[in-house]
Amino acid sequence: MRGWLPLTLGLLAVVIGAVWTVQGLGYVDGSVMTDQKIWAVVGPLVALAGLVVLWLGLRSRRR
Repeated sequence: MRGWLPLTLGLLAVVIGAVWTVQGLGYVDGSVMTDQKIWAVVGPLVALAGLVVLWLGLRSRRR
């Protein structure tokens, strides 16, 4: 069961980053973050960090 925590956290970060990106770009209405350009920048950074954590989790599971 090695690597489950990084895989879970990485996947969660990718999903949250994607949601923040689309909210920042104005595609999702009804949020304080809608059409705020900072979230269009922070979202992809969080998603990228999540991909790195996913990659590290996959590497630890293969050993």
